[in-house]
Amino acid sequence: MAVKTNAMRILDREKFEYTIREYPLNGPVAAVDVAQYFGQPANRLFKTLVTTDNSGGYYVFCLPGDHELDLKKGAAVVGAKKIEMLKQKDLQKLTGYVHGGCSPIGMKKLFPTVVDTSALQWDTVYVSGGKIGLQIEIDPRILEPSVAAKFADITK
Repeated sequence: MAVKTNAMRILDREKFEYTIREYPLNGPVAAVDVAQYFGQPANRLFKTLVTTDNSGGYYVFCLPGDHELDLKKGAAVVGAKKIEMLKQKDLQKLTGYVHGGCSPIGMKKLFPTVVDTSALQWDTVYVSGGKIGLQIEIDPRILEPSVAAKFADITK
């Protein structure tokens, strides 16, 4: 069993059900490749992207591994004029997570979080468990109470 991450501790504390899915640390990192490792369609594994409006606002987006974030749609959903991807070098300091292991659950601070509506077509989806080599399989509806997520169409 994996060492507990912040994401797992929060899910445990709230008594949300989840399943740990591990993959080799020297294996795939891209969401599409991780999904393939688990034998799952790429649109069932959700990657976590962090953006900024460059004036102190940060926003988290979860979307299928085989899709791209539409920055204009994302900005509209969070009420920002314009957003851009957070620089990779700033990710760990801001969230506590590294690139390739960034979970929408358990960041250092709770940021506005948006999950693509396509997640709702699944009983469970895969999201990062908070470190490289670890995914958590959860009911996507858990993201609403666990990180105050809202669901919207955010992909290209």
